[in-house]
Amino acid sequence: MARRNILNEEDSIDLTPMIDIVFLLLVYFMVTMQLIKEEADLGMTLPSESASNEPPPSEIPEEAFIEILPDATTLLNGSQIDSIGNRKMPELTRTLSRLKDAADRIGVPFFVTILADPDSVHGRAVDVLNACATAEVKMVSFANHEE
Repeated sequence: MARRNILNEEDSIDLTPMIDIVFLLLVYFMVTMQLIKEEADLGMTLPSESASNEPPPSEIPEEAFIEILPDATTLLNGSQIDSIGNRKMPELTRTLSRLKDAADRIGVPFFVTILADPDSVHGRAVDVLNACATAEVKMVSFANHEE
């Protein structure tokens, strides 16, 4: 008789402790997870709607035009600067830094406008942005390249 009772009983597993452990592990990994930054912050200020509502400044700001041609040639105010193969762009960085320092000394804002040809390599525009960031130029904008 006892043998029949043992065979007829069904084994059951209590899943409650296992579910508790899974939730605890989930909470642990969520709390200890660190978010990975996909791109470095360049720290540039982009124009906002509130800036467009303000009256324009009374002084004309100093502005530098950087043109990127289809063959990755870079022109600063019409003059070629840095070689095509140089991704760090030391000449551009030095020149932008000097222009920004001069504008800061006389108390006018310094702008950089990038005119990238639609057929130019996008990496060259990133190189120019990196040079602007190294020179601590905060006001950078893109404009349409006119034919």
